[in-house]
Amino acid sequence: MEKINTLIAKMTIEEKAALCIGASAWTTASIDRLGIPSIFVADGPHGVRRVKDENDIAEESLPATCFPTAACAAATWNTDLVFRMGQAMAEEAHAQEVDILLGPGVNIKRTPLGGRNFEYYSEDPFLSGKMAVSLIKGIQSRGVGTSLKHYAANNQEFQRHVINAKIDERTLREIYLRAFEIAVKEAKPWTVMCAYNKVNGEYCSEHHRLLQEILKQEWGFEGLVVSDWGAVHDRVKSLKGGLDLEMPGPQERRLKAVVNAVNAGEVAPGILDESVRRILEIVFKSKEAAGADSFDENSHHQLAREIAAEGIVLLKNENILPLKAGAKIAVIGNSAKEPNYQGGGSSHINPTRVDIPLDDIIKHSGKNKVTFAQGYTNQDIFDQALIDEAVGAAAFADAALLFLALPPSKESEGYDREDLNLTLQQTGLIEAVSAIQPETVVILNSGSAVTVAPWIDKVKALLQGWMMGQAGAGAIADILFGEINPSGKMAETFPVKLEDTPSYINYPGEGKEVCYGEGLYVGYRYYDAKKIHTQFPFGFGLSYTTFEYSNLQVPETFTDINGLTVLVDVTNTGAIPGKEIVQVYVHDHEASLKRPVKELKGFAKVSLEAGETKTVSIELNFRSFAYYHPDYKSWVTEDGDFDILVGASSEDIRLKAATNMTSSLKLPCILDRESTLREWITDPRGYAVLQPMLLEMQARIQEMLGGETSIGMDSLGMIIDMPLESILMFQQELLPMPADQLVDDFLQKAHAMGA
Repeated sequence: MEKINTLIAKMTIEEKAALCIGASAWTTASIDRLGIPSIFVADGPHGVRRVKDENDIAEESLPATCFPTAACAAATWNTDLVFRMGQAMAEEAHAQEVDILLGPGVNIKRTPLGGRNFEYYSEDPFLSGKMAVSLIKGIQSRGVGTSLKHYAANNQEFQRHVINAKIDERTLREIYLRAFEIAVKEAKPWTVMCAYNKVNGEYCSEHHRLLQEILKQEWGFEGLVVSDWGAVHDRVKSLKGGLDLEMPGPQERRLKAVVNAVNAGEVAPGILDESVRRILEIVFKSKEAAGADSFDENSHHQLAREIAAEGIVLLKNENILPLKAGAKIAVIGNSAKEPNYQGGGSSHINPTRVDIPLDDIIKHSGKNKVTFAQGYTNQDIFDQALIDEAVGAAAFADAALLFLALPPSKESEGYDREDLNLTLQQTGLIEAVSAIQPETVVILNSGSAVTVAPWIDKVKALLQGWMMGQAGAGAIADILFGEINPSGKMAETFPVKLEDTPSYINYPGEGKEVCYGEGLYVGYRYYDAKKIHTQFPFGFGLSYTTFEYSNLQVPETFTDINGLTVLVDVTNTGAIPGKEIVQVYVHDHEASLKRPVKELKGFAKVSLEAGETKTVSIELNFRSFAYYHPDYKSWVTEDGDFDILVGASSEDIRLKAATNMTSSLKLPCILDRESTLREWITDPRGYAVLQPMLLEMQARIQEMLGGETSIGMDSLGMIIDMPLESILMFQQELLPMPADQLVDDFLQKAHAMGA
């Protein structure tokens, strides 16, 4: 710190301003006279995209391992595995002289139409946050930095550079900021990247509340805030808002604007110095760790295969998988030869190699047992001849494997999907092949949900392979032939149809604004509340074995500050080894504000031999039971009863236990002139002040209305949600003082009682 303060004191305003703006597309400025080096950053949610020319954004990058995308990694629910992925990515970053990897992305999958959903983990902020923590810790454990992104509410590609996301404070805190908060507090990323969009009228790059008040002050973020590439509109305003580093550079006019603003007193020197300090700390931290100039391509490829295998989700299986030995197999689908293993855009990796599904299936079955038909092309066109060829291949096989993937024109960064459908060619292919071959298995490669309702009953099995990285083909083959028991589970809900989705009415907005009108009710929270049937629920996934849950242990009472430990026994009741993902949800019986039916608050992945039983232990803490109260501007807990729900998915709750929590909070009185009678009664201090005259107030109202039911309503029901002052106005002549003065007197007494 002393070294950095000394350097800042020696720097000119011009040098400070230059340091706060990139020197190229991928590097920060260096100041040779002071020994300040530059650092190199590269895209990196699921691999290192390091270009040779630091001034070129779209140049093909150096070869690197293309690991499974976040959508697949999240479906593993395996934090240890994601940590190892991070370590491997850091090794490759060192080998390519990259100091910071731009990732992970933890934006919530608000709609399955999001074009960038493959880069994001989940619809649930807790799962997203925990996955991000593991990746960040893995990367940074090897001395390479990360950039948690895109902060915040970057949940659609449509008009992403200008869209204004209108979100209420509670929804913002509980859903769209929560994963960022978990990652910042638990993993301490070196940098956080702001998003392009606006939140409640302010660009994220200029958002003082988001960047300064919440991220840096409230959460204690110690790193630097970097812009998304081209997200800055006004460098001076963004500097005052809390943005430390603008990328890309150089930006000569922006640099001069900062210098002029400091010289003119528009920007306090301390604001610029603070950004410089944060940047220098990361610059020098990045030079502390040394790494090898090469990496083990084979071991990293094998790790990518392991992650893909645990992320693939078995969604349906009618006694066809694993495939029988010696079966004649028709492999159908262009993506069996040209796998759809990653998405388009800034995360696109130049892989060290790519495994081909058809080749791996031939390795397992033998060449004379496998036939291939293309079925469709990468273009969204209909070709009956390709379908006819596929039907011919399927007719003479014992089973048909249909490999299906959305074309790049339907799923990529930069634009959202228009629907959840496969192409007409692919749905026609499923219909035709399944009609001739009852033993049909569909393997889907997509970054988010697709509609399967029209054809799901016509196929025997369905695997969701996501965008599974360069080694995913081998992982699929391992599962199809039973060498690996599938253990992935859904990190997002697959709806029956698009119209069922929570944001359907509000998305994508208009007039450059989008209203997050569904509030807290995103993903399974919405389907629970509306009691809507889903195709595949959050947390769902099949196995080749079965698991039994028993002996749930939860304390009868606990305090919020101590939390509690959930213990449950899980037994593999099948004949082969397998892995089960135990999910813990919390249901609040009663709260001052509405809460979702249940929320994920803990999970664990456990490996079990056939017949083996293990006790799974999951810790729940204060935040497992708290919700954000916008009136108190803080996370609050309340005394009361909770259900601890343990299940195999959000819709498959196996065990339930009741417990009672005592809150440690002593909340301040927030009654005001607009508080309703209900709010006065439910506030203990307000009730104490008001109680002596409550019965008298009700009697007077009844008298005014001519009796309890003279106009067809209950008098208390009529007034309970009226402001106290309004109620008293009807009794003005009977009061010791004017109604507004009396309410002020009550407020003074209630607030004086303290917490």
